[in-house]
Amino acid sequence: MSDDTQPPGPDGAGRDTSPGHEVDHDPTGMTDDEKRHDQLTRAPKSDESDAAPRITTEDRGDGVTRIDVADTAKVRPGKVD
Repeated sequence: MSDDTQPPGPDGAGRDTSPGHEVDHDPTGMTDDEKRHDQLTRAPKSDESDAAPRITTEDRGDGVTRIDVADTAKVRPGKVD
């Protein structure tokens, strides 16, 4: 049962959900991949390899997805040899 007595306005995340307000509006016009690349290459000493994918996924069917560290990942878990 829902509570219809709550007035429209900011939700738990601070977004205004009242009529006429765009909840999912993104003023940057960038895709999620573009935002990730921009964030990871913004630091002064960063380079393109910092934005390389760090994981690979493989859908094996029946709801099973295998997740591995990508061969191209700049930083990998485990012991340093």
